[in-house]
Amino acid sequence: MKHRRTVKRRVAIAGAGIAALVAAGVTFQTANASEETPQYTVKKLSSTGAGKLASDLDSLLGGDAAGAYYDSESKALVVNVVDEAAAQGVRKAGGKARIVENSLAELKAVRTTLTDKATIPGTSWATDPVTNKVVVTADRTVKGDAWAKLEKVVGALGEKAELKKSAGEFKPLIAGGDAILNGGGRCSLGFNVVKDGAPHFITAGHCGKAGTQWTDSTGGALGTMAASTFPGNDFALVKYDDGVEHPSEVNLYNGSTQPITKAGEATVGMKVTRSGSTTQVHDGEVTALDATVNYGNGDIVNGLVQTTVCAEPGDSGGALFAGDTAVGLTSGGSGDCTSGGETFFQPVPAALAALGAEIG
Repeated sequence: MKHRRTVKRRVAIAGAGIAALVAAGVTFQTANASEETPQYTVKKLSSTGAGKLASDLDSLLGGDAAGAYYDSESKALVVNVVDEAAAQGVRKAGGKARIVENSLAELKAVRTTLTDKATIPGTSWATDPVTNKVVVTADRTVKGDAWAKLEKVVGALGEKAELKKSAGEFKPLIAGGDAILNGGGRCSLGFNVVKDGAPHFITAGHCGKAGTQWTDSTGGALGTMAASTFPGNDFALVKYDDGVEHPSEVNLYNGSTQPITKAGEATVGMKVTRSGSTTQVHDGEVTALDATVNYGNGDIVNGLVQTTVCAEPGDSGGALFAGDTAVGLTSGGSGDCTSGGETFFQPVPAALAALGAEIG
């Protein structure tokens, strides 16, 4: 009997470069953005076109870039810069320039300070191009001396950082797209991929170790985990057993599937969909990139995509997508699909590059 693995994903922008982030399908406050000058007019762009422009401007601006996002109301790429000379370069290229206080280098230094002085279980931080700050979030377990320490460190960073409190608790969402089981827990299949000409699938690294045997929800054999990385990153690769079907698609849990044709980078404001075996399909949007989350017990993961999409235990490893593009693998977060919360995803492009695999 063949076991069909399906994975769903919707992605809008592939290959955006700028540490920045082109956002699709969301409107942001852009009161400080310069709409146009007598010489140049802001281009009306699709989210895909904005992604291409962002990549081009990344090379042009270098250290003068301070993040970017897509404004869906004006259909323009908003690019943060630190001076008027850089702003002119953005306008000439057809973007909307927004002069901000903090450069990406300064915000990176803030993240370094947080790593050195505030590595506390139950915390996360990520750069937000809309506020031009590093947003630090503490879950409900951070209290007493730990909370006081975090307040002190963030407070000393001034206008470059902002502290928020989450009602939930950050944790990897293992309880175990489609359910996959290893005899001791349940996770969700992410995306079907090809490595060295052979079919595999990717899921979360915290779901299991290399050598782990996986089955589907009916007990049918799927394959063996060939590689697993956690913490630091959160991805794993499972090689399918012979005879298991492996279409490049995601289960939408309504009798249909979403074909997946490529992997792409997430962007702030991008509307995304997640499929997982516990809560099935839910939508939301990307709120930050390159997030660091401390799950406790030394389990710190970097470079994650942060979203408003809900998730619960067992959804780990499941697919985050935008249209036909694979964006992320469910790592963890706080809250649930009743109260909401923050969720974090391992970017798919980084996982594929590390594993030497491709969507297929």
